Amino acid sequence: MTIEKRTIVDDPLGGEIVTWVLLATLWANFRNTTGAEAIRNEVQVGTTKASIRLRYREDIDQTCRLLHRGLVYQLEQVLPDQQGREYVDLVCVTGQNDG
Repeated sequence: MTIEKRTIVDDPLGGEIVTWVLLATLWANFRNTTGAEAIRNEVQVGTTKASIRLRYREDIDQTCRLLHRGLVYQLEQVLPDQQGREYVDLVCVTGQNDG
């Protein structure tokens, strides 16, 4: 699994461009929890929620996205193990956008 962080850079015309920078490539316990279908822009889209557990990190937040087996997962919640600092649980969804 790969984690990327969203960054905004200036373009030559004075605007801004969203880019994704590699934060980490790591092992994680990955589990799809639910699936659903929705209509977005008059197109049927399937979405999947996932629960991902990985070793404790402090550099992951909602500005990150995850790439796993060709899919892009948007990060919805970061749930760190505050007491033991052994793991972080991530609640993610795919099928909505590019993260």
